[in-house]
Amino acid sequence: MINVLQILHDTTVDGPGFRTSIYCAGCRHKCPGCHNPQSWAFGTGKDMSTDELLQEILDDPFADVTFTGGDPFFQAEGFAELAKCIKKKSKKTIWCYTGFLFEDLLHNDAAQRLLKYVDVLVDGPFVQALRDEDLLFRGSSNQRLIDVPRSMKEGCIVLWQREDPL
Repeated sequence: MINVLQILHDTTVDGPGFRTSIYCAGCRHKCPGCHNPQSWAFGTGKDMSTDELLQEILDDPFADVTFTGGDPFFQAEGFAELAKCIKKKSKKTIWCYTGFLFEDLLHNDAAQRLLKYVDVLVDGPFVQALRDEDLLFRGSSNQRLIDVPRSMKEGCIVLWQREDPL
């Protein structure tokens, strides 16, 4: 089960192209200036099963997927199960937003299970003093767009590069 605040279909702000974004409830980072402070409280969303969420995602054959919130890594086990099913049933890319650093997630078993299925991780807390509205798919300049499969393969952080120009 994943506690979900909202599901947005065909959004274009949480990664490239059209995306189905799953906004989860619960975040302990509580970044000052967060654009979604209503997502901080745990358990305030609707509990949804992997099957329910998978059907929502597969019903839109053209949209990729984004996990956001809140912070999906506070529900890493549920999101790992969902991500595994998404990858098994489709060719959709998965982006995930977190206030944790990639390096720290590598030391957590549940987080590693989720990272195994994530294509791009937007990591790091939002920092109001580093806010930049011109940044692509993130709010502050400390946050990174990490190509997770390449980073895991190469043993160092590889930043995601957009394939097509804006």
